[in-house]
Amino acid sequence: MMHTIATRPLTQTAFAAFGDVLEAAGEPDKIINQGLCGRHHDIATLEFGTGAAGISIFDAQARDLPYSLDMMERHPDGSQAFVPMHQNPYLVVVATDTGGAPDRPVAFLAHPGQGVNYHRNTWHGVLAPLHAPGLFAVVDRIGAGKNLEEHWFDRPWVVELGT
Repeated sequence: MMHTIATRPLTQTAFAAFGDVLEAAGEPDKIINQGLCGRHHDIATLEFGTGAAGISIFDAQARDLPYSLDMMERHPDGSQAFVPMHQNPYLVVVATDTGGAPDRPVAFLAHPGQGVNYHRNTWHGVLAPLHAPGLFAVVDRIGAGKNLEEHWFDRPWVVELGT
């Protein structure tokens, strides 16, 4: 028997238990730069423990749906934000924790203009763009110590495009 998960739209309400959706939704909080720029202010909770914030560029290979999810990871010492540097959809897979392992995964389809910030210690799938290029700016904790835990499933989950 196959484990399957259907994607759902990425919204702040649906994603709130796992992190923040980074998007310019609604009216901006401030108008800046001589009235020519709307600022959507302080839209994510960034946590870095004893480390410091760092910005990296990830260049991930495109994945296909259906997608085989065999591993999830989490970062106990800091949040991790992914900001796409392209206008393509990508896959976001997260799970709550049950006894030190991910529970049933939840899959979201992020649309152009949406980034995500995973809260500290949130189980999530690897970066999975659905089209090339897979360029993302990543803001996360840089510092000493092991800030990565991986969980490999005995049987992969299959992520399919939802309705």
